[in-house]
Amino acid sequence: MRTAYRDCFDQLQPLLARVEKPSRYIDHEWGTRSSQEADYRACLIYPDVYEVGLPNQGIAILYAALNREDGISCERSYVPWIDMADEMRAAGVPLLSLEGAAPVASFDVVGLHVPHEMAATNYLEALDLAGIPLLARERGEGDPLVIAGGPSVYNPEPIAEIFDCILIGEGEEHIVELCREHRRLRDAGASRTEMLRALACVPGTYVPSLYEVSHEGACTAHGYTVPREGEHVPDVVYKRVVADFGATDPVSQSVVPYTELVHDRLSIEVLRGCARGCRFCQAGITYRPVRERTPDQIVAAVSRGLKETGYDEVSLTSLSTTDHSCCSQILERLNRNLQDTGISVSIPSQRLDSFGVDMALQVAGEKKGGLTFAPEAGSQRMRDIINKNVTEEDLERATRAAFEAGWRRCKLYFMMGLPGERDEDIIAIGELAERVLQIGREVVPKGQRGGLSVSISVSVFIPKAHTPFQWCGQLDDDEVRRRQKLLLDSVHDRAIRVHYHDAATSLIEAALSRGGRDMLPVIMGAWKRGARFDAWTEQFSLDRWLEAAHDAGVDLRAVARDPFELDARLPWEHVSPGESRGFLEREWRRALAGITTADCTRSSCSGCGICPTLGVSNVLVGDRS
Repeated sequence: MRTAYRDCFDQLQPLLARVEKPSRYIDHEWGTRSSQEADYRACLIYPDVYEVGLPNQGIAILYAALNREDGISCERSYVPWIDMADEMRAAGVPLLSLEGAAPVASFDVVGLHVPHEMAATNYLEALDLAGIPLLARERGEGDPLVIAGGPSVYNPEPIAEIFDCILIGEGEEHIVELCREHRRLRDAGASRTEMLRALACVPGTYVPSLYEVSHEGACTAHGYTVPREGEHVPDVVYKRVVADFGATDPVSQSVVPYTELVHDRLSIEVLRGCARGCRFCQAGITYRPVRERTPDQIVAAVSRGLKETGYDEVSLTSLSTTDHSCCSQILERLNRNLQDTGISVSIPSQRLDSFGVDMALQVAGEKKGGLTFAPEAGSQRMRDIINKNVTEEDLERATRAAFEAGWRRCKLYFMMGLPGERDEDIIAIGELAERVLQIGREVVPKGQRGGLSVSISVSVFIPKAHTPFQWCGQLDDDEVRRRQKLLLDSVHDRAIRVHYHDAATSLIEAALSRGGRDMLPVIMGAWKRGARFDAWTEQFSLDRWLEAAHDAGVDLRAVARDPFELDARLPWEHVSPGESRGFLEREWRRALAGITTADCTRSSCSGCGICPTLGVSNVLVGDRS
C-alpha cells in the first residue's frame, strides 16, 4: 500500500536541536517551484548533504523542467548527515522531501542523482531511510518508481539492480517524457511489470530487470549484459541528447538557501561538451557533441539570474569554459554590465596558454588569489600518450603571464598511474613544479616573493568506461604509494606543496568504475557495515569494503587492477554515449605510439562516431581556430 503524502515536519522538528546543522533540514526556502495541487509527484535526491547537493546544476535543471510540466510537482531531498540519520532512525522518522516535508516513499517517482562512483552506499542509505526496498526486484505495487541518472551512469552495472530505470544521457527532456509515460500508465492501472516494459521503450531508458548477465564466451569474470530472453528491449541503450541546447533555459537555479553552500554562487552553463579528446576523460566522450550558447543569451541569463537570486558572484560553467568561441567577448560585456556592482564573475578552469591567462585576468579584477592549470602529466611523452595537446612551453608561457599579471599562487593538477608511466615521468612532475616556481621568482619582485607558492595536486588514474583507456587496469595500491613517495622525494623546494589522493579511496573508485553486477553485494555489505558518505575522507573506511568483498568472494584489487583484452565484451557496452568501439581502439593504439589527435572543433572530424550515431553535431556560435 502506498505511503500517504502528508506534511510530517512536526516529526522532524524535535530532532533539529540535536544535530550539527539544522539548516540542512528546514523548508520554506525562497524560490522553490513545487505545487501542492499536482496529482503526480516526483522527488529528486542528491546523494550527499544539502550544502553539497543544492548547487548541483543537473538536479536544478531537472527540478525546473519537471515543475514546468502541467500536473507534475517536483520536490527535493538530500541524504541526512550521520547525526541526523541516526536520530531519524531512533525516532522512526522517515526520509522526507524538503518542500512539503512529505515521506519520500509517498511520491510516484524517486530519482537519485549519480555524480560519481563513491556515492554508491548513499543510494542505499537514502532508500533505507525512506523505507523503500533497496532492490528493484523487492518493490511492490505500492512502492515508488526508483530511477537514476547523471554523469556516472556509463557503467551502471554495480548499482543497476538498485534501480527500476536508469536514464542514460541528458535528462531535461528525458525525465519529463518518462514521467509523462509513467503517469499515463499509473492512471491506466498498469502493473509494475507492465510499467517497466513500457518505460523501456522511452529512448535512453535502461531497465536493468529486463536484462541479465551472460558469461557465454565472456573474456572477463564480470560477464556482459544482454536482454533477457523474450524481452523486447534494445541490445544497446544510447544516451539522450537535448534536441536544441540553445533553446533550453540557461538559468536553472531558483532556490535561495538559508545556509552557506559549497559552491555559493549563480551558475550559468555556457556550453555543453568538450572535444579536446583527453584519453582518460570520460566526460569528454559522454558530453559530446559541443554546443555553445550565444553571447546574447549568456549575458541576458546572468542579468536575470542575479536579479532572481541575489547572488554576488556568477560562475560560467562547462567542461571547458575558456574554449567558448566568444569567451573574450562574453567576459568583456559582463565586466561592463557589472562594473561598480561588487558582483564578480568566475570561470572554473583556465586553458594552459596565454589566452587562458587573459580570460582569468578579465574575471579576477583586483582579487588575484590562485590560478589553476591542469598539465595532467609531468613529461611531454606522457602528455602525448594522454592526448593533452599542451607542451612545457605552453605551461611556461601561461605561468609567466600569470605571475606578470599579479598572481602569486599557482596550483597544478596531475595524474599518477597513467598507462605507460615510468618513474622518470613521476620525477618530471616535481621538476615541472620547480620550473614554475623558478619562473615566479624570476618575474615577481623580491619584496613580493614571500607570498609566492606553487602547489601540486596528484590524483590516481581511474580507468573509466567508454574512454580509450577503458581496457587498462589501475596501479596496485602499494605501487601507488611507492610512486607517491617518489614524487615527494623529487620535490626539493619547500615553497612547493604536494597533495595526493588516498590510494585506498582510489582502489574502491576503480573497482566500482570497472566492475559488473557482482559488485552490488560488496556495496551492500559495505553499507551494512556502516559505509556512508564514502567521498568524505574522514568517513571512508577501506576495511569495511575489504570485509564486504571477502564475504562476497570478490577480489577488489583484481577488479581494479586486471586489464581487459582489447576484444573483450565489457560489462558496460549495453549502454552507450554513441562513440564507436573502433574509435576507442584506434585512440588506444595512438596512445601507445604517443600520437596525438586534434580537437574536432578546431580541425577535421576525429571519427568518434557520436554525431552520425545519435544524429547530432557540434554547434559553435563563433570561430574556434
